[in-house]
Amino acid sequence: MNDKIKPTDAELEILRVLWQWGPCTVRHVHERLPSDPPRGYTTVLKLMQIMSDKKLVRRNEAQRAHIYEAAVSPTQAQGSLVKHLLEKAFDNSTAKLIVQALAARPASPEELAEIRRLLDEAEGEEK
Repeated sequence: MNDKIKPTDAELEILRVLWQWGPCTVRHVHERLPSDPPRGYTTVLKLMQIMSDKKLVRRNEAQRAHIYEAAVSPTQAQGSLVKHLLEKAFDNSTAKLIVQALAARPASPEELAEIRRLLDEAEGEEK
């Protein structure tokens, strides 16, 4: 995914539906979106058309009801958003980002174990 393209909050909600349910019509996405804030069908349709233009989703027009699917994986979207956040808010410092993330919400023991494993793995790759 192009690092310049960052999904908005509303686009991320739509992507989460598509990641969970797979290819869907606009109606199916609309029905599965959180109801807060409420969004009309035409708003969701317009958002998905914009997302298609941004290459966040692919549209299959073979049937009367167009089918949309995510064109980016969760990992690609998260990576792009984290890279943007690192650049804009943390002066490209991974350490500052992690410190703030842990201060904002303490990690569970399982999450800490996963973080330790990833740090060990990253340290091994540097040698």
